[in-house]
Amino acid sequence: MEENKKVSLRDLLLKHPADIAEVLSHLSDEEAAQLLHRLYLRHAAAEPLGEMEPEDSADIIAELDRDEAINILSRMDPDDAVDLLEELPEEVKDEILSRLGPKDAQVLSELLEYPPDTAGGLMSPEVVALPLHLTAQEAIDILRRKVEEVETIYYAYAVDDEGRLEGVISLRDLALARPETRLSALVNRDVISVPVDADAEDVGRLFDKYNYYALPVVDSDRRLLGVITIDDVIDQIREEATEDIYRSHGVPLEERVDTPWYESVRWRMPWLYFNLLTAFVAASVVGAFESTIAKYAALAFFMPIIAGQGGNAGMQTVTIVTRGIALGEVPKGAGWQILRKELILGLINGLAMGIAVGAVGYLWKHTFSLGLVVFLAMTFNMINAGVVGTVIPLVLRALRQDPALASSIFLTTFTDTLGFAFLFVLARLLIPGLR
Repeated sequence: MEENKKVSLRDLLLKHPADIAEVLSHLSDEEAAQLLHRLYLRHAAAEPLGEMEPEDSADIIAELDRDEAINILSRMDPDDAVDLLEELPEEVKDEILSRLGPKDAQVLSELLEYPPDTAGGLMSPEVVALPLHLTAQEAIDILRRKVEEVETIYYAYAVDDEGRLEGVISLRDLALARPETRLSALVNRDVISVPVDADAEDVGRLFDKYNYYALPVVDSDRRLLGVITIDDVIDQIREEATEDIYRSHGVPLEERVDTPWYESVRWRMPWLYFNLLTAFVAASVVGAFESTIAKYAALAFFMPIIAGQGGNAGMQTVTIVTRGIALGEVPKGAGWQILRKELILGLINGLAMGIAVGAVGYLWKHTFSLGLVVFLAMTFNMINAGVVGTVIPLVLRALRQDPALASSIFLTTFTDTLGFAFLFVLARLLIPGLR
């Protein structure tokens, strides 16, 4: 058995750290901690831990001997170590920081000061900064010494004597230059940088726009503080996407597929009660027109059709508008143009759907007034869906809330409630005997 474990560990060490992280994530915390201990003895624990989700890696670290955990953290890339520390209880985090080496503790403490959803929270302070007066050969010598200390070297950045960012130096240009060439002759001063307090979503847009592998992070005086690499941005985009999906359907962000059932009940129940409340709002409209339904039961047939189509159309609008906001495609003041477009779409789609359901109503009961009622109700609710689907995310943005909160729970409250109201009010007005 022990021999099999040794072979298994030997095979595991040949894998990429991301593959090892996947193995760890499928084990219980206790089993993962045992495997991580064995990896630690081979000096191979830090990288796989950095590839895991911070909340998962924090659970494993909490199972380890404290000295061992501190040693692993000191070998991790600072940005990954900070993500892990933020998931630990405050007292454990403080203890680890107090027992780290002074240099590591200072670096991590400074990074912890930045909000996690900003450039400062994403960056690594391990960045190569080269004074402009160096020669190409001197710069290459520095890079060779730094290669073991720095997370990833995509570019070298030139700074002045005060540490202010002057430009970026291509490693290709540096390698091909004559040894005596000064960096001042190689530097590209047209460098894109990121303010340390920039929002993480804005950082993602910069990477998407310019297709860089890394971007330097600067303070208000343009002093070079660190670098954000593409892998950090991908992680952030994935987290944002997950958060948006969860929020839009009222699912708590903490829940995972392996969350214990009793935790899931505690997290989901408030949203289910809220959804129940909104369902009662829609149902109250039906209750208010109970006598109308009793006199003309055919209206009940069209209730889910009109409400459901409104909900579907509204979710299309919400999805488009929310995505546009997330990608920076909806500047302030552009809401009226979007609303105008969705009004036109709602009218066109409403007329198309209305003609279809109106024809069904007329052919079914051979009653023109019923066909007219369901035609108008569908048209009005489709227009309503376009308006509501546009307004909800824009209002949430104005309130500095995540537009993804414009979930089906909120949207369908409007489309169901008003869809029923349109149907029954129009029926009373246009169908003889219901006035």
